[in-house]
Amino acid sequence: MHPTPDSEAVARYLEELHARIVAALGAADGGGAFREDTWQRPGGGGGRSSALEEGATFERAGVGFSHVRGASLPASATAARPEITGWSYEAMGVSLIVHPRNPYVPTSHANVRFFVASRPDQEPVWWFGGGFDLTPTYGFEEDARHWHEAARRACAPMGEGAHARFKMACDEYFYLKHRDEPRGIGGIFYDDLSEGGFDRCFALMRSVGEGYLEAYLPIVQRRKDTPYGERQRDFQLYRRGRYVEFNLVYDRGTLFGLQSGGRTESILMSMPPLVRWRYDWRPEPGSEEARLYEVFLRPRDWLAQ
Repeated sequence: MHPTPDSEAVARYLEELHARIVAALGAADGGGAFREDTWQRPGGGGGRSSALEEGATFERAGVGFSHVRGASLPASATAARPEITGWSYEAMGVSLIVHPRNPYVPTSHANVRFFVASRPDQEPVWWFGGGFDLTPTYGFEEDARHWHEAARRACAPMGEGAHARFKMACDEYFYLKHRDEPRGIGGIFYDDLSEGGFDRCFALMRSVGEGYLEAYLPIVQRRKDTPYGERQRDFQLYRRGRYVEFNLVYDRGTLFGLQSGGRTESILMSMPPLVRWRYDWRPEPGSEEARLYEVFLRPRDWLAQ
């Protein structure tokens, strides 16, 4: 095991992961071209943002790599360790969001990240975070089981019990308290993770990073040619409003990026290109739209036999 965290190895892996995900999503879109931007942050460091818009399959897909440094760690990054607020830091990660065109293809999100906080005469404090979650507009049990099976496999480096813990954390984190509803069907989520040492946690990061494509791309292929009409498109735009609400009110990554002086365009490329809100709307009883709320937006063990 490394006695100290190997930040350079993590950064190299994340840059490679960013490139692989961009290539895989571009191929899944049918060869859609990502716009690539590199950026520098005044406080130190920078990153690469890759955005695909108006593709054949993906209305928007954004994949970002960042590796930044700063003199004072924002409170949004120290929820579990308030005592290190204000320490200097190094933060790196890959974050992505996919908003498909077809309402029957679910929105997906993934993120893997690594932080090191430092202060003179103190041992550095480091931790990993990440996970992936799925937000369907129209749910399919086959897709939900496949997604959660891939999530369980991704947790293997942390041993028995990790999947159940990370699934619960995902259900709790991606929850809109003001709506009293989950954002989607969940997946896995972990933060402030250093248990078992650097090598074990880094192995989890790699497993989650690779596992995302294994989880998502088969669902895209299965649903992308499903016929849909104006009703399905209207409901998709309405449900995207929940995504916007979560990202702007609760998401730690969004808050950290804005509080730490990150590039605003890169932070907000996670937003859907089109969205719709309605006043006090309710789905028609017995409809496909009602089934989303009744079956999929409820806590459930999708892997139970």
